[in-house]
Order: sequence, then C-alpha cells, then structure tokens
Amino acid sequence: MRTTLCLLATALFASSACGGGAAEPPPFKPVVDTLLLMEAVVDPSADVIWDSVGTIITAEGEEHIRPKNDEEWMAVRNAAVAVAESGNLLMMSPRAVDAEWVRISQAMVDTGARAIQAAEAQNVDQVFDVGGEIYAVCTNCHSKYVDAITQANQ
Repeated sequence: MRTTLCLLATALFASSACGGGAAEPPPFKPVVDTLLLMEAVVDPSADVIWDSVGTIITAEGEEHIRPKNDEEWMAVRNAAVAVAESGNLLMMSPRAVDAEWVRISQAMVDTGARAIQAAEAQNVDQVFDVGGEIYAVCTNCHSKYVDAITQANQ
C-alpha cells in the first residue's frame, strides 16, 4: 500500500512538473498601432451601438430609432463584440501603457459584454444605457491618453 501511494505521488508530481511549469506566453503580435485600432475597429463599432437606439424630437413629432429586425439586432450585437474584444486588445503589450490604461480597457471589456447581452435580449433601454456607459469609458480614456497616443503615432 505504501509503495502504491509513493508511486502515485511520484506520478502526480512528475505530471504536474511537466505540464504545470511556467509556459511561454502565446506569440501575440499587434499588427496595427493603437490609433489605427481605434479608427478601424473601436470607433465604428461604438458608433453602431450609439446610432442603433434613440429618439429624435422635432416640430413634427418624435422618431424612435431602434433595430427593426433580427439582422439589425445582430449588427448591434456584433459591434458590441468588437468593442468588448478590443478592450482585450488594448491590454496587450505594447499597447498597455500603465495600470490605469488596463483598468479603463477592462471597463471597455465589461461594458461591451453588457452591450452584447442587451442586444441579444433585444432590449432598447439597456442598449441605450450601456451605450452611455461605453461613451463614458471612451471619454475617460481619451481625456487621459489621446494626446500621448497621437504623438506616439506621428
């Protein structure tokens, strides 16, 4: 019995040593700079979310803007996916500038995830509310980092 336990412990140790060591991180390689990521992915995706719901009030009355069919809701959901996953891309080296950058990028992931849920539920009010949260996250980041990003890409 004691020999069996020793063999089992040795086998467990050996298997954890082989597979449990510090592995090399995946070979992530950013292809574009942060400014182009924002221009090509984040801004257009956020615009889809922001433009998808709302109310326009004119002298003639109110116009309610909202997705009209499953295809339009899918476009909002897909834009929310791009926003959420872009937050992850912004945390990659060399884009991650400092701890505050990472915190704001994580907030982008979180608000994007809530936008995905709102679009999947086809909930106009939730999409509107989370769109405001996304705007606040973007504004917070821009107020702290936009000058540094622009200068770094010149």
